[in-house]
Amino acid sequence: MKTICLYFEIHQIVHLRRYRFFDIGTDHYYYDDYANEASITDIAQRSYIPALQALLQMVRESDGYFKVAFSLSGVGLEQLELYAPQVIDLLKELSKTGCVEFLAEPYSHGLSSLANEEFFQYDVQRMVKKVKEMFGKTPKVFRNSSLIYSDDIGAQVAAMGFKGVLTEGAKHVLGWKSPHYLYHAAGNPNLRLLMRDFKLSDDISLRFSNTSWDAYPLMADTYMDWIANTPAEEPLINIFMELSALGIFQPLSSNILEFFKALPAEAKKRDITFSTPSEVIKNLKPAGPIDVPYPLSWVDEERDTSCWLGNVMQREAFNKLYSVADRVMIGADPRLMQDWDYLQASNNFRFMTTKQNSVTMNRSIYDGPYDAFTNYMNILGDFISRVNNLYPSDIDNEQLNALLTTIRNQDQEIAALHQEIDKLRGTDAPAEEAAPAPEAEEKPAKKTTRKTVKKK
Repeated sequence: MKTICLYFEIHQIVHLRRYRFFDIGTDHYYYDDYANEASITDIAQRSYIPALQALLQMVRESDGYFKVAFSLSGVGLEQLELYAPQVIDLLKELSKTGCVEFLAEPYSHGLSSLANEEFFQYDVQRMVKKVKEMFGKTPKVFRNSSLIYSDDIGAQVAAMGFKGVLTEGAKHVLGWKSPHYLYHAAGNPNLRLLMRDFKLSDDISLRFSNTSWDAYPLMADTYMDWIANTPAEEPLINIFMELSALGIFQPLSSNILEFFKALPAEAKKRDITFSTPSEVIKNLKPAGPIDVPYPLSWVDEERDTSCWLGNVMQREAFNKLYSVADRVMIGADPRLMQDWDYLQASNNFRFMTTKQNSVTMNRSIYDGPYDAFTNYMNILGDFISRVNNLYPSDIDNEQLNALLTTIRNQDQEIAALHQEIDKLRGTDAPAEEAAPAPEAEEKPAKKTTRKTVKKK
């Protein structure tokens, strides 16, 4: 029996504003709030809300036969909480059905997995905590930004305790192997790998409404026939895409949601089930290891990381950003941390690419890659200056960590003392109230000066 593992990514970029060289040191706000509100409101109305409503309907009408998985970036969640909370409500409704799994990914939707193991772990742990707080579930399966994966990243993910990873079924990695099996990491047999079938995924996310496509118009029964006709011994079909494919890349007028709503019934006719990633890992045995010596992703024809780090400008921006990572993490200043998350987001580096792609890329406010690089480096220059002003560069990281730890410990001690004082005051209060009031004297009482201690 075959099973389909359907997964959607939910991420929303934070738009940077036009930031001039002369703004450095004078203006520390880097974002275009109008563009952020407009874009997230638009994508919520045209894609996220109708798509999630359709998926919720599919789960309920199929009596739990249909199942789906999501991963959300922390940056995207912050935007949804601020501008489109109804999307969060729908995700919570889906979570209650028991037919949905939430995966972990880097909070920033950035490239920390390519920078440093400590930064990567910190990024992921924050996202795990966010998912637990919001949906009451602790993720057991990991999905990196843009499905970036390598043997080294797999080792780090396994060390964090995850059972599996979603990644791209790239031809240069799989070779003669099929993506329709469960695999395991080359260096760790306990870490399962779910490989994306990019053709079946892209048939929906990229080609569905293309009138020149030879399979247009694609019907649910035809699509399920394609899956049913794969070799009988291949048990797993991984279909991964962005949720915005439903409504943005493929407009609602193309009947994309009607196509999706028909999938569970057509799958059931062919004895094809739906499974979450954790269920796949539990129920299937891995067919063997997959060696991934160099990072792969689901982006562009090369399926590598060249769209983010393929030229000198991108690598310069990447190295400069992570040069202050230690100090940002040690300091844990809330405002710096938020800016750090937004500046890490992978789209900032994608805007700088000089690659020629068959798919047209929206570069936001930028005229080209050099314009994107200049604007980003201006912002980064101000950000690094703020980090160094708050935590002087002449203090090494160990000294800074020790100093901040001492300060935090002192704050905790002061807070504990205040609690003790409040407790003692609460105990003494009844005795003061029970004391008899003094009799009035004929002569006026002396004025007494009461000293107050101001808390620094």
